[in-house]
Amino acid sequence: MKLRWLIPIAFLLPIRSFAADDQHGRVTTLTIQPGAITQLHLRPEFESVIHLPEEVTSVVVGSPGSFHVEHSEAEPAFVYVKPAVRAATQSDLLIAMKSGQHVMLELISDGDGAPATQGVDFLLDYEPRKTFVVFAAPPESDGSASSSRLSGVKTNGKATSLSPIDQALAFQSSINAPSWMRWDGQQIQTSLGDIRQLGNQTLIAYSILNAGDHAVEIVAPQIQMDGRKSKKSKGKNILSDQLQVRSYRLTATRLEPGARADGVLLFDRPNFKSSMDNLFLQLAQADQVDRPVLVRLPFTPPLVANNKH
Repeated sequence: MKLRWLIPIAFLLPIRSFAADDQHGRVTTLTIQPGAITQLHLRPEFESVIHLPEEVTSVVVGSPGSFHVEHSEAEPAFVYVKPAVRAATQSDLLIAMKSGQHVMLELISDGDGAPATQGVDFLLDYEPRKTFVVFAAPPESDGSASSSRLSGVKTNGKATSLSPIDQALAFQSSINAPSWMRWDGQQIQTSLGDIRQLGNQTLIAYSILNAGDHAVEIVAPQIQMDGRKSKKSKGKNILSDQLQVRSYRLTATRLEPGARADGVLLFDRPNFKSSMDNLFLQLAQADQVDRPVLVRLPFTPPLVANNKH
């Protein structure tokens, strides 16, 4: 007797973002972009999943009373989110990963009053970037011994040039005793390194020290320009703008007591500003994002590195 076997075959197709009137659940695949903020649309009684390309080290939600956020060491690359209240609410979520990269999300729940056609994000699937740092200018050098010392490395017996951000990071990391600046009410101390102009962009090197007695998590750096008073307000309210950070490197995001991290970032500097505006490097702990450290920066940096520390 001849037997016939029926073998079911499942075809797995990559799913991208979609939204239709008859489709309430969304599955979205994203590429990690430093500084980008992703909206996550939620609904009561639905749980959404965030899948990261690597191990998650910490999660911080702005309003823990409005949203349940769960992360387990048994599933290190997943974060689960759902609304904790039935009313419409919003908050922010910061996820830190083992490599030092961060993902920032805006949590949005329309509550029970959401229309039936309102989409819900069931899954956000993050993909890693092919390159973590993107450069728009060739290396600059002032011909000094310190610059030439970092001008290249050998790979398989061949010399290759280091990018400006790699040069600046290597030099900043080599400084044994930076001049630390203390901040009132802050556990971290900071030290500002090289600041230089690369075309229409500005490069900044810096260091962070955990001077406290417990571990801290450092979030992605930002550049802030403020100083202008609001025309609609009679008080002391100050307008603030976040400038785009093109790329950044940070040697560590979790700092144990006494530990240090070195970083470099590249941002688009505006061509001009008013006399009231000031430029700041914004650094913050994950548990105090509402109380960042603001390190004042010169608006016009030198064209080449200033390695006199």
